[in-house]
Amino acid sequence: MTMEGRARPERAWWKEAIVYQIYPRSFFDASGDGVGDLAGVLAKLDYLQALGVDAVWLSPIYRSPGADHGYDVSDYREIDPQFGTMADFERLVREADARGIRLVLDLVVNHTSDEHPWFYASRQGIVPYRDFYIWRTGKNGGLPNRWRSVFGGPAWTYVPERNAYYLHLFSPKQPDLNWDLPAVRQEVYRLMRFWLEKGVAGFRMDVINAIGKPELDDETDAVGFERVINHPKAFRYLEEMYEAVLKGADLLTVGETPGVTPEHAWRYAALGRGPLGMIFPFEHMTVDIGATKWEPAPFDVVRWKRVLFRWQTKLEGRAWPALYLGNHDQPRPVSRFGDDGEYRVAAAKLLAALLLLQKGTPFVYQGEEIGMTNVRFPSIDDYRDIETLNFYREGRERGVAEETLMAAIHRMSRDNARTPMQWSAGKNAGFTSGTPWIRVNPNYREINVEAAWADPESVLHFYRALIALRKRVPALVYGRLVPLCPDDPAVIAFLREDEAGPWLVALNLSPVPTTWPLPRPIAGRPMVRVLDNRHRPPAYWDPATPIPVAWGDGEAAAFAEVCGGKAAGGPEIGAPGERPPERGGHGAGPSTFAGEGRRETPVGAAGPDGKQTAADVRRGSWEVERPEAFRLGPYEARVYRMAPPGHRRRRPGEGDG
Repeated sequence: MTMEGRARPERAWWKEAIVYQIYPRSFFDASGDGVGDLAGVLAKLDYLQALGVDAVWLSPIYRSPGADHGYDVSDYREIDPQFGTMADFERLVREADARGIRLVLDLVVNHTSDEHPWFYASRQGIVPYRDFYIWRTGKNGGLPNRWRSVFGGPAWTYVPERNAYYLHLFSPKQPDLNWDLPAVRQEVYRLMRFWLEKGVAGFRMDVINAIGKPELDDETDAVGFERVINHPKAFRYLEEMYEAVLKGADLLTVGETPGVTPEHAWRYAALGRGPLGMIFPFEHMTVDIGATKWEPAPFDVVRWKRVLFRWQTKLEGRAWPALYLGNHDQPRPVSRFGDDGEYRVAAAKLLAALLLLQKGTPFVYQGEEIGMTNVRFPSIDDYRDIETLNFYREGRERGVAEETLMAAIHRMSRDNARTPMQWSAGKNAGFTSGTPWIRVNPNYREINVEAAWADPESVLHFYRALIALRKRVPALVYGRLVPLCPDDPAVIAFLREDEAGPWLVALNLSPVPTTWPLPRPIAGRPMVRVLDNRHRPPAYWDPATPIPVAWGDGEAAAFAEVCGGKAAGGPEIGAPGERPPERGGHGAGPSTFAGEGRRETPVGAAGPDGKQTAADVRRGSWEVERPEAFRLGPYEARVYRMAPPGHRRRRPGEGDG
């Protein structure tokens, strides 16, 4: 079937979902051995449900020697013993499903571990595995070409048994599979079906745009990965994967695709036609780096938002965006794009609004919801990441000063995201009763889930408010994004709008106050501030709450209708540890807006007792504003519901009634 011949529903559960990424070894350790595990994920499902999560993406849990912490797989059909057993995984699927949470696995098939049985056989030249990997003889007594590995050093390693070199775009412990061999592709499709039969709801596909290799006679002195990505073969192989495995399945599929443009997205994930549902772009993660990730460049708000807005406008109507600001490979967003000092809470909330209110599926990485920060370990001995350790070693060999290397590591090391999840102010941040595999960030006594839950104005409760708002308002999922003020050096602002009318998001990504004149025709238009990051969010955001009759009765009723209709009713979600109310499965049909199965989630913090007065519910909300300009404080974020279309602004003296 051709791409043009496909048809998929415009609405889908994965477009409406909040996806939470878990790096299992750092999430929660139930066994006490210092490494997070599947039992630990199971123990925190109620927390994830209370947060409002719809799907969990698990970083690799397959058997692995751990050279790259699971991204070097030695057996795709076995759970690594450090994480538990297959029975643990099957129970996790069942218990997550009971809470309306789906599980998405990391599919790591550009390469395997060099300890995979396929590679053992391939290096011995044993059929049928002889050509499962990419082997080349040397040239002129040297390497096959001059490519370098992403993790440093040559991209080729010599094996005497074959009298040949194998390609590894990453570590020598991660030999690249030969996707040109049909048998390799069929093995991948079989292992995908294996996990789908276990009940997984999709795959995040690791560096999937590198699977199609060009001819290898390229003599360029370059990082090999950069010479490989987005080869036409990659598109062709993903088309085949779609036909063999994904066709007709209601799955979340997202490709990790460094080096892509919006035009690439149109091929990988064209709406209704592409082989994947979404791709992760990287352009917005490169605006603050130089020639390499370790070389800093000034963070330019104007450049950043132009990148964000270009992807939004280029993908509109053509491909569905995947949204993220952090993950297991990136520094903590609040340290990178915001402020992890005086304004940490405000900046973390602002970045949450930016992430959750753009068009696309938001991916929240563990700890972002409490504003976890980068770590500044004093010694290289405290780090575990292979990329970080190689960078330090090579830098010292070149004579680079220790303090220069450590400053770069403090800023960009992948271990910034991999320190243990901070659950409490207790021993090891409540992560483990043993010795953690990597040290805990020392700020866990102030930044942790327990403290955040007790504080109604915390980052955590602002996340809950935003998530619930997004779930109740279709415009914030499917409505188009209209960029505003592209040249303002501090303010990121945009509209989300559908046929019911617009929502306005205004963010001051600056540590100093700023004034933003609202553009016409927005200026002076009636609007209601629904959320901001300066006030406690309403505990139960109820569109039926009385609205000052400033737009007239008809307009006020229309506003309430657009915002979700009648109050949801039902109990407030309790504190962590209390079992939230049961929800039924995954809903009916592809869209949670269909009605049946829809999650009616309260918004924000109600405090430990789950109670709030009507006055508190209305606090900071429902007052009609007609601003000509916003005076925004440091890292201030505001979310407004604007007057429905057709509103006629009152003349002076006309009154509100």
